[in-house]
Amino acid sequence: MFIRQNLLVAGVLALSLSLAQSAIARPVTDHLNRTVDVPERIERVAVADIFPYASATCVYLGSCRKIVAMHPSSMAAAKSGLLKELYPEVTSVNTSVMKGAEVNLEALMGLKPDVVFVNAGNKRLIERLESAGLPALAVSTGKWDYDVMKTYENWIALLDKTFPGEGNAAAALQKARSIERLVAERTADIAPDKRRKVLFLVHYDGKRIVTSGSRFFGQYWATAAGAINVGHEVTLEKGNAAIDFERILAWNPDAVFLTNFTKAKPSDLYGNTYHSWSSVEAVKRHNVYKMPLGLYRSYTPSADSPMTLLWLAATLYPERFADIKIEDEVRAFYRDCYGIELTPERARTLFPIDHK
Repeated sequence: MFIRQNLLVAGVLALSLSLAQSAIARPVTDHLNRTVDVPERIERVAVADIFPYASATCVYLGSCRKIVAMHPSSMAAAKSGLLKELYPEVTSVNTSVMKGAEVNLEALMGLKPDVVFVNAGNKRLIERLESAGLPALAVSTGKWDYDVMKTYENWIALLDKTFPGEGNAAAALQKARSIERLVAERTADIAPDKRRKVLFLVHYDGKRIVTSGSRFFGQYWATAAGAINVGHEVTLEKGNAAIDFERILAWNPDAVFLTNFTKAKPSDLYGNTYHSWSSVEAVKRHNVYKMPLGLYRSYTPSADSPMTLLWLAATLYPERFADIKIEDEVRAFYRDCYGIELTPERARTLFPIDHK
């Protein structure tokens, strides 16, 4: 009886200590330079309207078990891509509390998140979360001029501060810079008039065409891969860079990359589903590609970004990367950086190379 009572007391004390640690506040500085007090131990996380950050958090922690809520757009990518395969528990994460840029605050509070990651541009939501007493950490997409690698590095830095000692992204960040250097070295001597002219289609259908201007991620991808973003003259930011088809005809890109934010496929361009593409150089040469859907939509910063850059460069300049077997690089990257074992076939389907 005495031993049983001692064990019970010890259990209560351990639970009390755990709860006390969770309640202790510590400061974290977010991407708006706000100092936000978060619990010492974070066990429940909501990721609001910063869509790629849910997958980034899962990969960083090696699990999605701490995620209690994410945006439906994040879940759609998780189910269609690699995240669900790696972390099946992601499918049970609540998505009903979020719609567009809005959050059902009462429902979110019912999930009792220790911290909420929110898009730094959504000031209204940040204020609502603050007023409700929820620790809200702002995550920026544009603070680093849409440089994909710099942005992802700073995303990881925020996760390091939020979950001290819990994650290990050093290998992936080191690989990212290594791939950047490799691609830069192999494309450095390409004459300006020989660089591929690339068009990114962020959204494409019969009603609306959105490209990447100089103020979105497509500019980074093109420059880093040694190419020219034909939409660089468009100064509208993010998804506001709407253009008409006549502009595409004038640009006459050598290659077209369709992001995973649009349902359009290369066959829609080859088959002239919405517009007559037959005279465009990229279509004539069959250089239309769907960007990979790995741990997240690869157009944005993500845990896949180093492989996305290598894939883009090898797709645009296959002769300069002929000695590199992308399939092997992909398998080594996910194994060494994330402890993920991919089969050769899965690696090929994730980052397919079109050998013409």
